[in-house]
Amino acid sequence: MSEFMPLAAGAPPARGIGPREGIEAGLVWPLRVGDHEGPTPWQARAGQWRKTGWGLHVPPDTPVTARQRVVEAAALWPDGVVTGWGALAWRGARWFEGTAPNGSSLPVNINIGIGKGPRRQGELATATQESVPPWAIERQSSIRVALSIWAVAFAMRYATSVVEAVKAFDMAAYDDLVTIEELRRCTEAVLGTKTGVPQLREALELVSENSWSPQEPLMRCVWCLEGHRPMPLANRPVFDLTGRHVGTPDVIDIEAGVFGQYEGAKVHLVGAQRSTDIRQDAVYRDLGLEGVTMVADDCSDTRSFIGRLHAAYARASRRPFEERRWLLEPPAWWVPTVTVEQRRALEGTQRDRLLAYRRPAA
Repeated sequence: MSEFMPLAAGAPPARGIGPREGIEAGLVWPLRVGDHEGPTPWQARAGQWRKTGWGLHVPPDTPVTARQRVVEAAALWPDGVVTGWGALAWRGARWFEGTAPNGSSLPVNINIGIGKGPRRQGELATATQESVPPWAIERQSSIRVALSIWAVAFAMRYATSVVEAVKAFDMAAYDDLVTIEELRRCTEAVLGTKTGVPQLREALELVSENSWSPQEPLMRCVWCLEGHRPMPLANRPVFDLTGRHVGTPDVIDIEAGVFGQYEGAKVHLVGAQRSTDIRQDAVYRDLGLEGVTMVADDCSDTRSFIGRLHAAYARASRRPFEERRWLLEPPAWWVPTVTVEQRRALEGTQRDRLLAYRRPAA
């Protein structure tokens, strides 16, 4: 956290009296009745402060954001370690908002160690008695939080499916928090036989470091696991034969010459963006590529998408090789950004331009 970031009052001392630790301005640390600046007994009984659990309260107008939910969960077990999606959200990961695919709220996961009290507090938090090695723990703004690599591994191990595990990794890699090689080494060296490691290993064979939205890993997994086609590459720039960048499809199978795009209902299917998408698809086809589009309805029932996928492969197979007028090999002036390490190496305006370019629409 920057030393110039404004702070608010966070966690009180673990023992005795003293100043409260700083926390990011805008977040609210839960307080008990009788605490300085806390609710009065009457305010607590009358519901004038929102109860977060175990006698803790926050003012009723406190926004319920992902980061605020992490604060409220961490206050329940001050000696615990926030992990999973909560730790990634706390570290600024854009796509971890604590919601399940069906829109329901996910509890914040807290590692509390063996024999340390109740393991669940309503829908707010779930505690696990898994141990966390000391090297994997940091304290940031009043909260003990797992390192990114440990939090990603936890999210993948406890994901409801391999596809959700892939999505967890891809979205952590979006913010350059972890690489495939880092997680692979951690899995083999540290995780051993912990719960969910087989699922983690399976997902590691499907992940990408260059997904730009949560729908892209879903499309890639459906493409490969249900469509029985080679796993496509994510967000690889396409160039014409002169070296001009013509676009970056969401996914592409470079051997077959088939690309895929995800079109969300809020942006891609209406207005000017729809016209832009149609023109872009025409450019790809002029270069000899065949495309397939996934829409929101395909996420719940993939059969129609798989049919369109096979049709795209059939069209591509009928194209003569001479019609391929596209390249994936970038020209010398192009700055590669398809891996986390490449992006970590960017500085200043280069990184700002990348972040602006790949900012996906919902």
